[in-house]
Order: sequence, then C-alpha cells, then structure tokens
Amino acid sequence: MSYHTGSIAAVPTANRQQYLDHARACWELFQRHGATRMVETWGEDVPHGKLTDFNRAVESQDTETVTFSWITWPDRASADAAWQKMSEDPAMRDMEMPFDGSRMIWGGFETIFEQGDAVGGDYYQGFALAVPAQNKDAYTDMAGKGWDMVRKSGALGVVEAWGEDVPHGKRTDFHRATQAQDDEVIVFSWINWPDRATCDAAAKAMEQDTDMVQWEMPFDGKRMIWGGFSTLFDSASSPR
Repeated sequence: MSYHTGSIAAVPTANRQQYLDHARACWELFQRHGATRMVETWGEDVPHGKLTDFNRAVESQDTETVTFSWITWPDRASADAAWQKMSEDPAMRDMEMPFDGSRMIWGGFETIFEQGDAVGGDYYQGFALAVPAQNKDAYTDMAGKGWDMVRKSGALGVVEAWGEDVPHGKRTDFHRATQAQDDEVIVFSWINWPDRATCDAAAKAMEQDTDMVQWEMPFDGKRMIWGGFSTLFDSASSPR
C-alpha cells in the first residue's frame, strides 16, 4: 500500500501566494527524490472544537489559515530514503518557509483503506484521530461503512492512513493534537469531494441519518479533529 507524509501547518493568510510558490518548489525537490504526488489544501471550514481542533493543533493565530497536506510515496522505505537524502540537500536546507515551521506537525502514514478517486477534487475533508492499536481491523471495517455512506452523497474517494512514523515534537505534534494515549495510533485521513457545496450538503444529510448515530466508533470521537479544505496545489493538475 502507498505511504504518505502528512502535515498540518498554520500559514499567515496574507502569505497564500508565497505558500503556493513554496509548494511548487518543494514538489520539484520531492519528485526528484521519488515522491509520486503532492497535494496542498487551504482551510475553508476549520471549526474550533471543545476538546481538540486543527487550530489548537498548530497554535494557529487569528491572522493565519490552517493547511492540510500530504506527499505520497510508493512505500515507507522510499520515503525514509528520500528524507535522508533531502536532509543533506542544500536546496532543502536553504529553502525559506513562508510560515512558522516550528508549529507544523507531520508524520508518516501507511494506507490501510482506499476507495474511489482519492485525489483530484476541488475540496477535501481532512481528519486526524487517535485509534487504539488493537482496534485497527475494527477501524478499517468502519471506514468501509463510512465510504458506502459518503459515496452515495457524492464523495469521489477516501483514504485512511495508519501512523507508522509519527514523532513527538518539542512544541506541537499529532499526539498532542489528538491527546493520544500510549496504546493509541494516529490516523491521518481525507475524503475527496468535487466541491464544497457537495460536501456541505452531504454533511447536513448525514447529521439526520439515524443509522449513523447508532454506529459504535472504535475510537474516541470527541478527540478527532477535522476540517474542510480547498485544493491549493496538486502536483498532477494544471497550475492554479
């Protein structure tokens, strides 16, 4: 299965174009080192939660926008080798970031469930959550049920990726973001939608679905973080 380097950052809203330019430059570097695709998305509907949320995850300020992004690799070995080589690449070391990199959170995740067209739409719902390690199979089964539901509402595809290399940071990280316990694994996932209107309509319909209310979640849903993001950069698409 494919492997993803997933990341979340807080970018000054005024730096949107600089961030896009930065993403394009990064893709040229990542592609040279074996990445197969890169997607950067820009926060459009990123709510503040009672317990956890994307804003707290990266200590986002009022003048900043949360981004949700991933780089896809053939496998973990390819990703690990690429990051090792890039750490020694002057082009990587000299690259200036138009945001506070010390607050960015990232990790490596292996795909455990993928259906439909996982990328290519104009809008994504992004998620990060902590799942008990022993519930991996139960979570995958639930992902299948979830896909059946969102597909009928217009979703194009879905990816669920299981944390394999998710470091603890000095200031922020996925573990803090989801208040993960020692026996839990971070999951990074997204749903691909054709546009925000389709996604919003589906969300309203699912809120009224009594079958979904009765689902037993194999994780603590109160700590899941989620948001809606528009596509800013897709390495497989024409420049935006």
